[in-house]
Amino acid sequence: MIAYESQRVARWYLELSLILFCLQVTVGLWLAVNYAFTLPQGLVDVLSFATSRAIHTNTLVAWLLLGFMGGSYFILPLECKRELYSVKIAYAQLVIFAGTAVTAVVGFLFGWTQGKPLLEIPVPLDMLIVVAALMFVFNVAMTIFKAKERSLIQWMLLSGVTFLSVLYLFGIPFFSNLNADYYYWWWVIHLWVEGAWELITAAIIAFIILEVTGVERKVVEKWLYVETGLFLFTGIVGTGHHYYWIGAPDYWLWWGGIFSALEPVPIALMVLDTWMHVKERKNPIVNPLLWTYIIGLALFHFLGAGVFGFIHTLPQINYYTHGSQITVSHGHLAFFGAYALLNLVVFYFAFPKLKGIEKFDEKLGVWGFWTMVISMVFMGLIFGVAGVLQTYLERILDIGYSTAHMSMMFWFKAVLFFGVIFLAGVVTTAYHLFSLKKAEA
Repeated sequence: MIAYESQRVARWYLELSLILFCLQVTVGLWLAVNYAFTLPQGLVDVLSFATSRAIHTNTLVAWLLLGFMGGSYFILPLECKRELYSVKIAYAQLVIFAGTAVTAVVGFLFGWTQGKPLLEIPVPLDMLIVVAALMFVFNVAMTIFKAKERSLIQWMLLSGVTFLSVLYLFGIPFFSNLNADYYYWWWVIHLWVEGAWELITAAIIAFIILEVTGVERKVVEKWLYVETGLFLFTGIVGTGHHYYWIGAPDYWLWWGGIFSALEPVPIALMVLDTWMHVKERKNPIVNPLLWTYIIGLALFHFLGAGVFGFIHTLPQINYYTHGSQITVSHGHLAFFGAYALLNLVVFYFAFPKLKGIEKFDEKLGVWGFWTMVISMVFMGLIFGVAGVLQTYLERILDIGYSTAHMSMMFWFKAVLFFGVIFLAGVVTTAYHLFSLKKAEA
């Protein structure tokens, strides 16, 4: 069912990404246990909260990037109508990236870390990531340059992966001034999520919508121009909502607040865009589960990244909620809605083709989808309730962190409960993808 032999390299990326997804959620449950119960010190010493958090967040980044890379390598030959420039480079890049990720996780267990939240990987490993990123950009660029025809999707994807690679460089050096260090730290953390990753998302989802629906390319690209322009317009300046507390000039309160408020606009247009494609599609939907994931991506993206981000990042609100469990609520809903679901869209688009299956049995996959979505909604809401309680106790009543935490433990136990259900959904989905079978006639 694949059109080009070089597409097969994507399978290794996607399968490893799926395994790391399961690992990331499992470690997340251990973090929830740390929040919900007072653990014996001996147990804490074996796997501390700081180490677990580093593994949880860096594994998140690793499996998402592997999914982006695998998805890019799968759709590029189809979009460019030619084989990948170099399959050897793609495999070498995978070995470097995966080997670095495994080494980083093992290193965290032994305290080998540079300490920056979400960017804990030590500098020597950073250099290897840079090498892998350059190989990826080169392979994507050469594949596009050697194509006979050019398209907006090609350039959007190339821009996204290049932007992603360049921004990573700003998280490597240390600055003697902590405010300056965090200023550039946000260039990686925010501009990845609100800039580079959004470009990649737009390119990948636009291509898959074209393939699934048969909608005319000009219809998809028309919306793609608008959405991408707004993503960059609001996302880049919207970085300022992270500057409220790091000693940046006062004008960022205005710029960050205004543009952060505008960030839901392109996501809302993405929801509208998806709905327009539903109405205008020409092809019958062969695998409804894939289309369910596409719609779920658009709606959850709007809810988690857009609505919750808007509520949380206005200066008048962020003054009280900064760094609370409300941040955790927004983070979980946004990452799952915007990027975890994107990767799962890629998985359900690519795996059947890689296995030579046109229409697959989707019963188990449907269970996995709804289990993940419903449990994540509850987790996000419960984190939000805990965050409101935390904000009131700590920032309004001025109660100490430890005392306030004791009042929140019920809600953390509830998060743990739904976290277990979410893990069940993840494992079910992974099993379904690995054991994908043809639907019965």
